Amino acid sequence: MIRVQAEDFDPGFELEVLLQGRSNVGGVATFLGLVRSEQGSDEIAAMTLEHYPGMTEKLLGEIEAEAQARWQLEASLIIHRHGRLLPGDRIVYVVTASAHRQAAYDANMFLVDWLKTRAPFWKQEETAAGSRWVAARAADDAAADRWSAGKAPKE
Repeated sequence: MIRVQAEDFDPGFELEVLLQGRSNVGGVATFLGLVRSEQGSDEIAAMTLEHYPGMTEKLLGEIEAEAQARWQLEASLIIHRHGRLLPGDRIVYVVTASAHRQAAYDANMFLVDWLKTRAPFWKQEETAAGSRWVAARAADDAAADRWSAGKAPKE
């Protein structure tokens, strides 16, 4: 399930709804991303996330389908927010559930790594010195690269 929204969400509620009636789940992995209050030596006052509606959901759906093809998942959830967010606000929530924990762990890391590098979101940070766009980081690309075809284990 994919949701791109401006509104906040309750991770506990979302998890409960996703797992309701799923007695075949033996392992659940979650990732909750938050807005940091600093980046390096700069204090972050806010972050604005922009995206292309329609295109974003389509690509997130493709990323989720790839995870489901690689691992035997019983359920998955990706919630990604957009708009202006303050330090401490929730940005992204990724949940993967499977019969066994390793599939849930691996699928969750895959989704988070690919969301960070391939999802069409643009981030702008507000600092005392002004606003700036957040550039891609080589470390994020390297993390996502480990999941390229033939490099990462499949279940």
